[in-house]
Amino acid sequence: MERAIYVITGVMASGKSTVAEALARKLDKCVHLRGDIFRRMIVTGRQEMCENPSKEALRQLDMRYSIAAKVAIEYYNNGFTVVVQDNFLEQKLSYFVDLLKPCPTYVIVLNPDIETIKKREQMRDKKGYIGFTVESLYKTFIEETPNEILKRAGNEAKYR
Repeated sequence: MERAIYVITGVMASGKSTVAEALARKLDKCVHLRGDIFRRMIVTGRQEMCENPSKEALRQLDMRYSIAAKVAIEYYNNGFTVVVQDNFLEQKLSYFVDLLKPCPTYVIVLNPDIETIKKREQMRDKKGYIGFTVESLYKTFIEETPNEILKRAGNEAKYR
């Protein structure tokens, strides 16, 4: 694989951390950047994402993506391959990828079925589905995010 920035996305509990870490360990001089770390750095005043997020939650999400992109670019510019993982849903995927220009960027979408996501969520120490249901987030992800990927590729075909 070429030196680039690899963006791994999917709904919560889709396996992003597992896949990103495995990929990063196989590449020479590679960084595994967990975008969520920038959310967790906010000690007070953090606004969590939910099905109907506040303006502040959306602003903090954009800030988190902006910081992650800047860090990814800095590592890339210093000779590292970067694997970035986070929940980039709907148009936020295009927003994030645009922030990475002009670095070579590849998007990897993880899309297990609902039952697999539910099982993975139950096995995890952390719980991500607060303010969301697996079904609602999955539906939004399936209906909106792949269209953003196809738009970026200039492909009019529908994702199934």
